[in-house]
Amino acid sequence: MHVPIRMPGHWFDELATGGGSVEAIGFLAQGERSRRLLLIGELLARLEERPTLLGPADLGAVWRTVEEAEARKPGSAEELLTGPEVGSWLAHTLRRLHGTSVGPPLWVDTGHLAAVAVVAALRAGTAADLVVPAREGAVPLPTLGLARLPGSPLLGFQPVRARVREGELHLAATVRGTGAIALTVRPLTAPRSAVWWPTHRLPVRPGGPEVSLDDTDPYRDLDRPIPPRLLTRRELATWTRLFTEAVALLDADPAPVPAPGSGPDPAPGSGTTPASGPDPAPGSTSTSGPDPAAGSGATPASGGSDTRPGALRPEGIRRIVPWPGRLPNGPVEGLSASTADAFGSMVVAEPPNAAALAETMVHEFQHSKLGALLHLFAMLDDDRTEEHYAPWRPDPRHLPGLLHGAYAFVGVAGFWRDRIGDRTADPLDLAPFRFALRRIQTRTVLRTLATRATLTAPGRRLVAGLTRTVDGWVREPVDGAAVARARAAAAGHRAEWRLRHLRCVEEERAGLAAAVRSGTPLPPPRRPRLLPAAERTHWQDVWGALYLRPDAADAAGAATDRAPDRVPDPPSLPADVLLVQGEAASAREAYRERWSATPGDPHLLAGWLLAHTALHPGHRRLLARPERFAAAVEGEGPEVWERAAYRLAAPGHPA
Repeated sequence: MHVPIRMPGHWFDELATGGGSVEAIGFLAQGERSRRLLLIGELLARLEERPTLLGPADLGAVWRTVEEAEARKPGSAEELLTGPEVGSWLAHTLRRLHGTSVGPPLWVDTGHLAAVAVVAALRAGTAADLVVPAREGAVPLPTLGLARLPGSPLLGFQPVRARVREGELHLAATVRGTGAIALTVRPLTAPRSAVWWPTHRLPVRPGGPEVSLDDTDPYRDLDRPIPPRLLTRRELATWTRLFTEAVALLDADPAPVPAPGSGPDPAPGSGTTPASGPDPAPGSTSTSGPDPAAGSGATPASGGSDTRPGALRPEGIRRIVPWPGRLPNGPVEGLSASTADAFGSMVVAEPPNAAALAETMVHEFQHSKLGALLHLFAMLDDDRTEEHYAPWRPDPRHLPGLLHGAYAFVGVAGFWRDRIGDRTADPLDLAPFRFALRRIQTRTVLRTLATRATLTAPGRRLVAGLTRTVDGWVREPVDGAAVARARAAAAGHRAEWRLRHLRCVEEERAGLAAAVRSGTPLPPPRRPRLLPAAERTHWQDVWGALYLRPDAADAAGAATDRAPDRVPDPPSLPADVLLVQGEAASAREAYRERWSATPGDPHLLAGWLLAHTALHPGHRRLLARPERFAAAVEGEGPEVWERAAYRLAAPGHPA
């Protein structure tokens, strides 16, 4: 019998603040367990209908192996099946079966279920005789590592016979004449060797839980399978050190801070919650919202530190995947990603320091929490038209992406709020700026969600909870210089984003140009059009990096001091440095002079506007619609910019 799960209202409200108690997050994990078992049931049903999808593997033998392991050691197989390694593979394979993803021969993806069963047998100490897929002679064992058959490598994808007895694994090629030699290994205890690459483990506490550092599992990326990318000894040592330091930082108890506010009154919500139950077979679903009878408000269940936005118990992290590749547009430092298919897992580029890793862990675990919450409740109409401003990205985003970003950056803002004044975690005193910037940016996005998104009842409750958190933070005093830099950085990003992505409609452009040239009345503002994706170019937020560390920019406009809080440095200009250092008049002139070398550069026009409005605060209305200024001066040289600025900023002109 499948019993529907129902979330207590006060747990929903805890999560809606951006934080969440151990119990609330545990409820999300339980919901993910139910969903995972349903998905496994769907996969089994499809494989039963079409056994040939498994290739040489036998579904009956595979699933009997899993059942025997669970019977011998209760909970071991279920823990494996609900882990992120299986979640990523399962979601990818189901997408393959639905025709929405691509990968290796289909039997390799479906046959990975046999490798999961082999791991279940190894963990439980039961026996198994199965056929598993090998990739270039290597057999991935989720959560354990990668076994490589010695001798001449098997090319491409080949079936391999796997025999398990009392924790010992024997692998042998099924195809004769390949030259591959059989391998016997004990994956639970064998040290690293040429034929056995165990998954790295990062201890959270001595003798306690561990986080896997995964560089071999083919399904460790966001969707498509990828080859192993082994960490070097130096990289492994760096990750181990940074993780240990990040855990200590997250465990440090900051000074008590006021709670971000109580939650709303319980209101009926809606969503589809997976049915819980012991059987990994399709079950019923139940539509329910937060339980009104359970209470409301962000009431700490296990101490205030558990519900604080930005707090993270490192035990909640299940897996970290070092970023497996390179990007065409620059370094990967500072990048991270996660998927709702693998709760508690994250892909992370090697960070510069422990604080950066801790911040990233908070950021990505926020995505995991919201992903699990979205599996339970529909929050908004899934309009994926990418046209909205996201202050932390160079490209337009859809509304679901904005919701994810807002939830993640509430966590990031809370993380840096807790570090203000902590010179051990923040030796350069950057936390006030980071907190001030993220609260400004997140508030902007929450406004967009409240006014532009079609929210469900749970969605309105979530956005309202996040808004209360951020509005409470906005009223908190923060170092004035840091707040001023944060406001300038936010204004710079927004102005450049609009200049790069938005264009006035033709009639408005013509009217603006005529108004500047001949003094005709200014046309009223109209909704701008979004530049087609093919016409956009990659850009980086120069001012954000410079305002973070204005002391680290030299006269040439490059950051010279990269340690100990190094950030990716986009190419900057002397004019940028002058602007950040408060030399607005010199910066404005430098942007004008630079225009002759690179006419049409949106960064230069945005920089000039920022410098001009710093000199003329009454003209700040120009920053609300900088694309109108760009249309007014299009085709003209910088000699008309100041006249156009006075014209567009005149009293009575609609911004």
